[in-house]
Amino acid sequence: MATDAPETKIVDSYRIACDGGEGALGHPRVWLQIPLETGWVECPYCDAKYVHRDFEGKV
Repeated sequence: MATDAPETKIVDSYRIACDGGEGALGHPRVWLQIPLETGWVECPYCDAKYVHRDFEGKV
């Protein structure tokens, strides 16, 4: 059984919240800070990758 690749989301803020989406099938809400140096962060629960709009196409 193959596993889907984690989702990549383009965001406008450097501080974002992730709850895994999908209602009851998600995970506890966590607040993530996107480093100004790299422009992206991964959620420790669902591995979703959040990329700041300024770094789109550069990561």
